Formats: sequence, C-alpha cells, structure tokens
Amino acid sequence: MKEKAKTEMQSIIGKAFHLKDLVDYQEGSVVSRTIIDKKTGTITLFAFDEGQGLSEHTAPFDAAVYVLDGEVEIVISGKALRATSGQLVIMPANEPHALNTITPFKMLLVMIRS
Repeated sequence: MKEKAKTEMQSIIGKAFHLKDLVDYQEGSVVSRTIIDKKTGTITLFAFDEGQGLSEHTAPFDAAVYVLDGEVEIVISGKALRATSGQLVIMPANEPHALNTITPFKMLLVMIRS
C-alpha cells in the first residue's frame, strides 16, 4: 500500500465518520479513495461528476455498490437499473457491467476476493 494511502487509512481507524464526506466531487472527473485494500477484498469510495461513468467491463469477484449520494444507472449483463442514495446493488462476478451518472453520485464499492 502506498504511504499516503496508508496514512489516510490510519487517520480514520477507530473513528466514526460519514462515508460521503471522505471523497469530494471534482469537475469532469471520477475521484476514488481506497479505504481498505487487502488480499481478501477492497473497500473504495468514488465520486462521479456529471457525465462520468465506468465503461462496460467484468470483474472476477462479486462486488457491492452502495450509493451514498445522487443517482446512477447500473447496467448488468445488458439490463439497466437505477439506484439512488441509500440503495445497494450487488454485481455478480464475471458478468459485464457499467455505471453511468444520472446525477453526480458517490458510491462505496466493496469487492470480496475470497
């Protein structure tokens, strides 16, 4: 783990905080912040500005997207769904998926590798 990321992670251990406050929107960008990065899985925060997204791809592990703010269209194996703040979407391993902004949104991505 990079030293900056390790220091950032240590700064939140043992503290209560609001997830959506740990990552900010940036004009025309996707911003990410890794919270936990282990062999068994990762927890990463993302902030997607308007017009941003992730193109279709697959991952070899199940992943859960928890929407913290805003609204997103998630396409899994060609089927589109909308998710808003407070909703969780599970994306199954090896299924193509993509994310597109409906409004700027923040999400927590949890990927389990084992």
